[in-house]
Amino acid sequence: MSARDILDSIEPHFTKGGKLEKYYGLYEMVDTFIYTPAEVTRGTTHVRDGNDLKRTMTFVVIATFFCILMAMYNSGYQANLAMEAMGMDEANSWRSIPMSLFGYSSMNPVSNMMHGALFFLPIYLVTLAVGGVWEVLFATVRGHEVNEGFLVSSMLYTLILPPDMPLWQVALGISFGIVIGKEVFGGTGKNFLNPALTGRAFLFFAYPAAISGDAVWVGVDGYTMATPLGIAAQGGLDAVHAAGYGWFQSFMGFMPGSIGETSTLAILLGAVFLLYTKIGSYRIMAGVFGGMVATSLLFNVIGSDTNPMFAFPFYWHLTVGGFAFGMVYMATDPVSGAMTNTGRWIYGALIGVMVVLVRVVNPAFPEGMMLSILFANMFAPVIDYFVVQANIRRRMKRHV
Repeated sequence: MSARDILDSIEPHFTKGGKLEKYYGLYEMVDTFIYTPAEVTRGTTHVRDGNDLKRTMTFVVIATFFCILMAMYNSGYQANLAMEAMGMDEANSWRSIPMSLFGYSSMNPVSNMMHGALFFLPIYLVTLAVGGVWEVLFATVRGHEVNEGFLVSSMLYTLILPPDMPLWQVALGISFGIVIGKEVFGGTGKNFLNPALTGRAFLFFAYPAAISGDAVWVGVDGYTMATPLGIAAQGGLDAVHAAGYGWFQSFMGFMPGSIGETSTLAILLGAVFLLYTKIGSYRIMAGVFGGMVATSLLFNVIGSDTNPMFAFPFYWHLTVGGFAFGMVYMATDPVSGAMTNTGRWIYGALIGVMVVLVRVVNPAFPEGMMLSILFANMFAPVIDYFVVQANIRRRMKRHV
């Protein structure tokens, strides 16, 4: 029996008047994610764009495809490298059962991919299950349909977590992100903060040891390894090179870090797709990148004898930490970001400036991208307001 046959057999129970009418939106989401909907608009219409919410969210999920592949491969690769260095295996872990078929070799692509999948999939499935329960619960209480917005939030949330994140903390984080970051404001389209980043921010402040310590970036118990950005915060670019990291390696993503944030190449491939489909705003991406370049060059010129991050070049800021991922997938959130064209340039530049300020000036927190985007989220409505008011004043002067 095909997927189409299964959906056709259960459809009468979900349609209006059926036994499971309140879950109609969930059924429709699954159905139209796989197949083209048969419903068409009838009558006199004015079509501005063929993209609706369903297609927009689906395109964002598709854009993360290369990040997902790299997330699984690099997570397994880093874990296998650590196990080879320590001369150990996962005898006390449930992963040792399926991995007994592939072995633990960093030179084996299949072993790397399968080992990484055993870190990625549990986190994603827990995120999908717990977050889905909250989505259905609020949709049932409010009497509206479940939409595809959560598919994007669940995938992005998974990709910005460390591979060794405890699953119960994963559940808490996505619960906070969905309930406090989105649903309390009315659901999709009404939230002013990015739900995925809100959930990660909760985990960062509630359980900092599980999301900011050196041991969490490689999924092997007892193995500690700092990220290149963490190394740079202590000793600058020289320390990064001394640790064996080159720029091309950081661009490709073969380094410790959050599951899906390490490969700038994979992220840029997703950016090309988002720009081609006009889902992601090039103004925001360019604003973030321009703000980062300008601020990092300014710090390079100023210099410092005590802070090595002043000399950190902009092309390294691009490839380490979560800068590229945040620039492409988080900052361009159409709900929590700026809406006006001019406002998008300002909004993006604000993020780029803030992330370098946090990375360079604040010694306690070398990342900065998450907090910079959430900070800009709060100012996005204000930015749009002043842009609109400026446009009104300019047009009024034309008729004076």
